[in-house]
Amino acid sequence: MDNNFVIEIDTKKNVEFIDITERIQEIVFLKKQTTGQCFITVPHTTAGITINENADPDVVSDIIAYLDRSVPSNDTRYKHSEGNSAAHIKSSLMGTSLSVIIENGNLKLGTWQGIYFCEFDGPRKRKIWIKIT
Repeated sequence: MDNNFVIEIDTKKNVEFIDITERIQEIVFLKKQTTGQCFITVPHTTAGITINENADPDVVSDIIAYLDRSVPSNDTRYKHSEGNSAAHIKSSLMGTSLSVIIENGNLKLGTWQGIYFCEFDGPRKRKIWIKIT
């Protein structure tokens, strides 16, 4: 049985965080995986993935605002000619892969935690690769 899955996302904004927790949990249920590991990878250099609070949307807004202040998109010192250096830097800061424990058929996340796809150069068609072991 194949343990590799792909989630496809059409992002709507230049910068946005999309909660993908339920979509990944659905894959775990479909796989009937009761214990193991879920590896999540974003194969893009201007996007990322993170785990953070999914109860209060202000947390995501605060993270985006902090990243925008720390890595402004309009910095004239960037040398990359495509004009999306800030997106590449933010992707590196957030990271492009995660590993989550699977226990009793569920992603083992804290009470307030969710998994977010992080778009930094949208809108675009994006993929998320998932492997369950």
